[in-house]
Amino acid sequence: MTQTSPATDLRARLPLYLAGAAAAATVASIAAYQILLGLALLALLIDRQKPRWLPIYPPLFAWIALTLISVAVSGHAAKGFPQVKKLYVWLMLLVVSTAFTRLREIRILTYFWALIASLSSLWSMEQFIRKYRAAIHGTTDFYTAYVSDRVTGFTDHWMTFSGELMIVLMIVAALVLFTKDRGGITWLLLAGAIISTGIVIAFTRSMWLGAAVGGAFLLWMRKPVLILTLPVLAALLWIANPFQARDRMRSIIQPRGDLDSNAHRALTRRVGWEMIKAHPIFGVGPEQVGPQFESYVPPGTPRPLPNGYYGHLHNIYYHYAAERGIPAMLALIWLLGRALFDFGRGIRKETGERRWVLLGSVAVIVAVMFSGYFELNLGDSEVLGLFLAVVSCGYVALLETA
Repeated sequence: MTQTSPATDLRARLPLYLAGAAAAATVASIAAYQILLGLALLALLIDRQKPRWLPIYPPLFAWIALTLISVAVSGHAAKGFPQVKKLYVWLMLLVVSTAFTRLREIRILTYFWALIASLSSLWSMEQFIRKYRAAIHGTTDFYTAYVSDRVTGFTDHWMTFSGELMIVLMIVAALVLFTKDRGGITWLLLAGAIISTGIVIAFTRSMWLGAAVGGAFLLWMRKPVLILTLPVLAALLWIANPFQARDRMRSIIQPRGDLDSNAHRALTRRVGWEMIKAHPIFGVGPEQVGPQFESYVPPGTPRPLPNGYYGHLHNIYYHYAAERGIPAMLALIWLLGRALFDFGRGIRKETGERRWVLLGSVAVIVAVMFSGYFELNLGDSEVLGLFLAVVSCGYVALLETA
């Protein structure tokens, strides 16, 4: 029997360790995960591991090609270069799907995601207490003060924070609901409660809705009657109204004028539609939505414009169609749809332990696609990196044979 040396064994395992660390670090630090991603890729090259071919690579290549063409023909190639650099994040698919080979590795990674997301949520609770105390001792009511300055956890923005928590909550919930190995479930339930609290206090309505849709899918797949727990939880939150959560829920259909972003987001969609009509094939160019926004505001739009950030369109469908063209947006939909198709087909055939990974991956994709109508979540490098790691895990589970 041939024995491998410790050094040889470490070299073979190093890509896995680095890929896992990169995937886990997406919830903690953009700098750390991107450095680890590069190291993991280097380790794979040194060890000469053969990459897995994923069925979503054709739409990914189309997405990349159309992005590069959009940059080239926009007339603002230098300004669009940040989006070219961001294509690096998509290497997460190759690295994780190649380095990971077993379900046990995905389970361990999920524990790390749950741990880091819980710590980030706990830190956000401390942030929340400080902001709440400052508001009640100030001259502005809490809701008004908080909506424009919310908790961020380990990230630099509440949208990034809540988008990551939404994704982690979906994969943790899938593990709790569908695994046959009940080891560590009590701890995961606690982590899920902490992460859910973090999502609630972030006040990000798009991620609330995305988590509700993804969670509804998981509950329906576990036992359809369980879906009734969601309106019950929403009703309890409405009645208890902790820290004016009821006001935030009501703002979905009854915004407080300019304070809530409903009018702002409606305007960005209208402007996005004008950009799409004017540049349907290759868009206005990466990084050009913000600089050219004013040029596409429909005539007769009341001034001043609603308060909000106009650097992007807060919608993955409008934004990418306006920025890179309808074909690029369709390539992205093709990629997401193909992953849903592959995982859905796997779920129908699978009765074993792979099922929780596949169901969790579908819940994440559904949650991201739904919340993506209200926020440019996949434009965020941290959220995109975490999302791609989850999709990679779904394909590892689908293709795993060992």
